[in-house]
Amino acid sequence: MSAPATTQQSAIRRRQMRKTLKSLTLAVALAAAFTGTAKADEGFSIGADVVSSYVWRGVEFDGGLNIQPSLSYTFPGIGVEVGAWGSYAVSEHTTDGVSSRYKEIDLYATVPVGPVAFTLTNYNCTPDAANNFDFGEDGPNVVELSASGEIDDLSLLAAVNLSGIDTNNAVYCEVGYGFYDKDGYTASAFVGGGTEAYYRPAASNKDFAVVNTGISVSKDRYTAAYIYNPDSEKSFLTFMASF
Repeated sequence: MSAPATTQQSAIRRRQMRKTLKSLTLAVALAAAFTGTAKADEGFSIGADVVSSYVWRGVEFDGGLNIQPSLSYTFPGIGVEVGAWGSYAVSEHTTDGVSSRYKEIDLYATVPVGPVAFTLTNYNCTPDAANNFDFGEDGPNVVELSASGEIDDLSLLAAVNLSGIDTNNAVYCEVGYGFYDKDGYTASAFVGGGTEAYYRPAASNKDFAVVNTGISVSKDRYTAAYIYNPDSEKSFLTFMASF
């Protein structure tokens, strides 16, 4: 694992954190002006998505069919939601003679504060999804805090990694706009950017860059999306069915 940070590295990380907090403060300030957010149903909720490939924030985590179950509970009266979300590849992939099947289990809690929703998420993408409560730098998890809100057709998300594998406080921001709603079809466009190796694993320059652009079209329980990552210059076309 990585060696202890030097004084210079610590100073750099403190500056990164201050920039991150400023970004989150801006997101909250903008979201505070938003009016009306959808109220989640109270009690338990279960569901599952089937996706042609698993692409998240402009990065393909698995190129094959994935089943993505979810389980959540929303507390009556306060709207706080806690839940678990997973992604499981249907087929195994072989790399360097080793076969594996993608598996991910995420835990989260969402707290609504007026028109803003704050979410704390623990991502676990290890092959066996073990040690889900080990939050150290040598553990398998990444803990993220995000703030999101909506106003009319505009949505805004700002997120920062707090602890776990990624110790550089990687930031991700995304803006979405719904531009079509007719005959049962809805469509939206989105632009997202991130920093550090967490979002730019192949980049030599770790500054902020746009990593996730595209359009998403939905009808009933089906969604298709065209996604382009300008940083990696990769395109994806995905299909999802929700149940």
